[in-house]
Amino acid sequence: MRGTGRPLKWLAPLVGGVFVAFSLPPFELWPLAFVGVALLAWAVRDRTAGRRAVAGLLAGAGQFAIGLAWADKFTFLGYAGLIIVHSGMFAVACVLLSTGPARVPALAALLTLAEWVRERWPFGGVPPGGIALGQVNGPLVGTARIGGTVLLVGVTYLTGAALGDLAVTWFRRRRAQRPAHGHELIGCLVSLAVVVALAVWGAFAADGGLPVGTLRVAIVQGGGKRGLSDLQVPASVVYAAALRATTMVRPPVDLVLWPEDVVALGQPLKGSPEAAQLSEIARDLHTTLVAGITEPVGTTRFRNEIVAYAPSGALVAVFEKVHRVPFGEYVPWRPFFSHLVSLQAIPRDAIPGHGSGMMRTPVGRVAVLVSYEVFFPDRGRSGVRAGGQLILVPTNTSSYSSEQAPAQEIAASRLQAIEEGRDLLQAAPTGYSAVIDNDGDVLEQTPLSAPAVLHANVPLRDGVTLYTRFGDMPTVSLALLAVLAGWVVALMARRRERRQG
Repeated sequence: MRGTGRPLKWLAPLVGGVFVAFSLPPFELWPLAFVGVALLAWAVRDRTAGRRAVAGLLAGAGQFAIGLAWADKFTFLGYAGLIIVHSGMFAVACVLLSTGPARVPALAALLTLAEWVRERWPFGGVPPGGIALGQVNGPLVGTARIGGTVLLVGVTYLTGAALGDLAVTWFRRRRAQRPAHGHELIGCLVSLAVVVALAVWGAFAADGGLPVGTLRVAIVQGGGKRGLSDLQVPASVVYAAALRATTMVRPPVDLVLWPEDVVALGQPLKGSPEAAQLSEIARDLHTTLVAGITEPVGTTRFRNEIVAYAPSGALVAVFEKVHRVPFGEYVPWRPFFSHLVSLQAIPRDAIPGHGSGMMRTPVGRVAVLVSYEVFFPDRGRSGVRAGGQLILVPTNTSSYSSEQAPAQEIAASRLQAIEEGRDLLQAAPTGYSAVIDNDGDVLEQTPLSAPAVLHANVPLRDGVTLYTRFGDMPTVSLALLAVLAGWVVALMARRRERRQG
C-alpha cells in the first residue's frame, strides 16, 4: 500500500490546485475549492519540508496554470513567469508549516499570507486567479464585509484544511494505522466552529447602510469584435460603437457611464474633437457623463484617465488609473524584456496615478476603480473612505477572446461591492457590463459582444463596513499570530515527547 500511496500523495496537490481553479469563474464550482485545499492539507501532513515545498509548488501550478490562462494573451513568457512565481509562494508557505496539533490553522494562515503577498508582488501584484473569486457564490462570502478578501481567503483555506485533516484522521482510525489524538480532532472542530461563527457574523454585518439618495443611470456597452489591442480592434471602431450605443440611452438620466479607454486620443484631450463630442453628449442628455480616455505624453508614455463631464458640458473631474496592468499597459524592466520578446504591441508605458479614486461629480461622490484595479481591495477601500457613495468600474479588461477574464472581473466587482457596502456599476466595451448591489448580487448584466445599454435606479450609500474601517491588517496580524502559535505549539509538543521518551 505504501507504494501506491506515494504517487497518490504527489498527485493530490496538483489535482487539488486544479480543483481550486475550477471553483473560479467562469466554471464557478465553488465547493471544489474546499476539496482542493483538503487534498493539499493531506499532501503536506507529516511530510518533510522538501516534500511540502513540492506539494505547494504542484498545488500552485494546478491552480494558476488554469486560473491565469488569460495572461497568455499578453505574453507566454509573462504567463509562465506568473505560474512559477505564484506557485513558489505556495511552496514557501508549505515549507514554513509547523507540524503537530496547530497545523490546520497554521496552514490556512500561511496560504492566506501567500495570497496577500500575491496581491502586492511582483509588479505591484497580480491578484486574478485567486481562490476568493470562486467563493462569491458560496456561503462564506459575507466575511468580506468584516475583513475583506483576505478574510474570505482565510476562512476558505481554514475550512478546506480542517475538513481534509478530519478526513485523514477518520480514515486512519478506520484502518487503525494511528490512533487519533483528541487535540487533533478538537483543533479541526474549533477551526470549523470559527468559520461558522464568522460566516454568521458576516451575514449580519454592516453593509453600507440605507440609501441616502438614488440615481437614474445608464451603462453603455458598444459591443462588436473583442480584442486586446489596436491591431486587433482599431480604437476608432471602439469609439464609434460607443457613440452608436449611446443613442439608445433613454432620458431622463442622471449618470451615463462609458468604459475605460474607449476614447483613445492621439493628442491631449483639451481642444480635441473627441472632447467636444463628449461635452455635447452630456449637454444633449443633460447628464453627467463619465468616460475613459487615453492621451499620449511624449513618444513613450501615456495617461489612462477617467473624466467626468457635467450636464453643462464642462469637464469637472479627472482621475488617473493607479494600478497598471504589467505587460498590458506597461512593461516592467523594459530594456531587459525587449531582448526576450517583441514589445511592439506595448509601445508606450502608462503613467501611474496617485489619487484615492474618489471623484466629485454633479451627481455626488463616486469611487472609481479602473478595470484591473477592481482586483485590488485597497483601491475600493481608498475611494469609499474618501467619501465615495457609489462604485464605478469603467473597464477594458473584458476584451478577451474567452470569457475567463470578464467572468473573473465580475466576481471581483461583486466582492468590491460586498467589502465596501456600495452598489457598483461596471461598463465594458464588449462585456460584461453590469449593475451590482451592495450585497454583491448581479441585478443586470449584458451578454458578451452585443451593443447594449443598461438602465437602472441605483442607491447612494454613506455607511461603512468593518472592512472599510479597518482594512486588511487585523486579518493579516491574526494570520501571523496563527503561524507563530503553530511553531510554539509544535516546539512544546516536541519537548514533551522528549521528556516522555
